Amino acid sequence: MDDPRPELLDFHGVSMTRYFTDNWENIQNFKARPDDILIATYPKAGTTWVSNILDLLYFGRREKAIPIYERVPFIEILHPGFGSGTEYANNLPTSPRLIKTHLPIQLVPKSFWEQNCRIVYVARNAKDNAVSFFHFDRMTKIQPEPGDWSSYLQRFMQGKMVFGSWYDHVNNWWKKKETYTNLHYMFFEDMVEDTGREIDKLCSFLGLTPSAEEKTRIVGGVQFDNMKKDEMVNYSTSAVMDFKISPFMRKGKVSDWKNHFTVAQNEEFDQDYKKKMKDTTLQFRTEV
Repeated sequence: MDDPRPELLDFHGVSMTRYFTDNWENIQNFKARPDDILIATYPKAGTTWVSNILDLLYFGRREKAIPIYERVPFIEILHPGFGSGTEYANNLPTSPRLIKTHLPIQLVPKSFWEQNCRIVYVARNAKDNAVSFFHFDRMTKIQPEPGDWSSYLQRFMQGKMVFGSWYDHVNNWWKKKETYTNLHYMFFEDMVEDTGREIDKLCSFLGLTPSAEEKTRIVGGVQFDNMKKDEMVNYSTSAVMDFKISPFMRKGKVSDWKNHFTVAQNEEFDQDYKKKMKDTTLQFRTEV
């Protein structure tokens, strides 16, 4: 894939690129079904992890090897290397359909709300999220050029990222919980701390009762090192990622930010964070 990297554009007040806006009419008119499950996250917050967990909970190990991005289509994408997310979603043979999105809440197709679909939102602390997004942008050719870490961090704080501001994203989805009961809000840090416990909470939200044996198998299967080796989950079959620069699944840890932030960057970030998060009950852990 030698196309030039896309530029950021302002789309209804959110920074986006054409790969997520070119198919907008089909995205907005997407017809959700009542049993669809939407997995929503800011990029690099544990999307693939939760997608894999849900896929295993509902469908177990599939006979035929199908990459995760076909099993759990990314609804807003339209790119020659990935195809059309809405088309993949419309053609899913499964029930429920598992569908993923990184859209901020105000851009989610209306039919998901109208059909009262279940939504699983995963959030990750801002510092680790920024680091993970940086490495992802370095190796993913359909993302804008990341530049160096220092300028990247400034842009992250300003919300000049694909899919907009992390702060708006996590907070607006958090607020939605107050009025929309079919939303389960999860934290990446909790999943790292105790995957089994978080899977139990997820099952309770979805009304699933896997056997102890199944649960043990799933918890084992979704450990980071196992997913990193699994070609159907680790995106190594995708032509738009350069694994020579960085793997798609890099560390899957909490507090890797400490290896990237300078003392000065950390102080500036903390001050800015306090301002932006002062009116929310949402709490994150930056270490576990």
